Amino acid sequence: MNAPAITDLPVVVIGAGPAGLAAAAHLTDRGIEPLVLEAGPVAGTAVREWAHVRLFSRWGELVDPAAEKLLAPTGWVKPADGTYPSGGDWADLYLQPLADTLGERVRYGATVTGVSRAGRDRVVDADREAQPFVVHYESADGREQRVLARAVIDASGTWSTPSPAGGSGLAALGEKAAADRITYRVPDLKDPAVRARYAGKRIAVIGSGASAFTALAYLADLAKSEGGKGTHATWILRRGISGSTFGGGEADQLPARGALGLAAKAAVDSGYADAVTGFRTDAVERDADGRVVLAGEDGRRLDPVDEVIVLTGLRPDLSFLSELRLGLDERLQAPVELAPLIDPNQHSCGTVYPHGVNELSHPEKDVYLVGMKSYGRAPTFLAMTGYEQVRSIAARLAGDHEAAERVELTLPETGVCGGAGLFDEPEAAEATSGGGCCAAPATLTIGSAPASSGGC
Repeated sequence: MNAPAITDLPVVVIGAGPAGLAAAAHLTDRGIEPLVLEAGPVAGTAVREWAHVRLFSRWGELVDPAAEKLLAPTGWVKPADGTYPSGGDWADLYLQPLADTLGERVRYGATVTGVSRAGRDRVVDADREAQPFVVHYESADGREQRVLARAVIDASGTWSTPSPAGGSGLAALGEKAAADRITYRVPDLKDPAVRARYAGKRIAVIGSGASAFTALAYLADLAKSEGGKGTHATWILRRGISGSTFGGGEADQLPARGALGLAAKAAVDSGYADAVTGFRTDAVERDADGRVVLAGEDGRRLDPVDEVIVLTGLRPDLSFLSELRLGLDERLQAPVELAPLIDPNQHSCGTVYPHGVNELSHPEKDVYLVGMKSYGRAPTFLAMTGYEQVRSIAARLAGDHEAAERVELTLPETGVCGGAGLFDEPEAAEATSGGGCCAAPATLTIGSAPASSGGC
């Protein structure tokens, strides 16, 4: 029996989060068969890990057009455009129904362990592009599996690889040993067990983005609440405090983002948090009582704390792509054509224009990193930008070069940035206009990202 033609093979999509499922919807709309490999047991597994966080972005900015088209015949009803979902809402009311509609095209419990060209490691040139991709994955029962693909779209995000506390980009000495006192996520203080862990305690918050803002505001609210008396945060910044430390405040063109920075500032101004500036963590030590002492590269040792919340950003896991020829920027680990457009030293959410297949291409033909993973270590992923990415890629794979080159997304002047808000009540969310901006988890980064992923 002859081997199937490459064009008869599916496009493997890694990750059943917002970007991955949107990619599958666009491929399906183009008559191309997708196969979505999701490591978790359900759609939006990473999003569900920040289910307690309400998004800056509204429903109207969180539903991909091709996905909505696919869902429409099922009787699915889109939530009101102007309302703001939580991460849990997004997963339950949109991502899971979309995955259910895709049916057997989504395979759960499938952890991708490697991607290559069939019979060709990254060194071999001969006849390379004529070979299909081979994707190795481990199923939920631990068995090793393999599937051939005509193209690979990696939408696995960055949620699983948070950056460490160490100022060098490596884990600080003793950081791993102190894992019982450290979290790399914004805690869900509505969970009684989590609330008890932090109530009345001294907590170090390391980071300077929207994630840290959110944590500081949450801890200040805990300190004001019944049972939270004595809760106090030490906010640790690698840089000094300047006029831009808390964002644009009331002048911010994205009101929700401005409100988040103001909430963090209020936590400091009200005495619920102290700021330590210019501190780069070198070691994590324990005192005689088991509390955590952070030691800096400059020799400073901070007062002991009970808990540490590390919110220093996220980074892509590129280990399973090591046999592919990727063209990545040496600093951001983003595609080389995209990196100058998203450099956080030069750009914010509102200054990155929509982009597609050209900026996302690699020396290895028909491999694409999309969603938050396409941004590497850059912390400012645009809402809806991921949907435009996968629309363009699906068009290219279908041979529609004109559509692939065309920009079909128009953003407001400030951009519609992803990000998690502090809204706990729908009324509060509806009263806030515009979008927000944060770095994005994991597979989450279309239109929004959890607060634990940083800010722009």
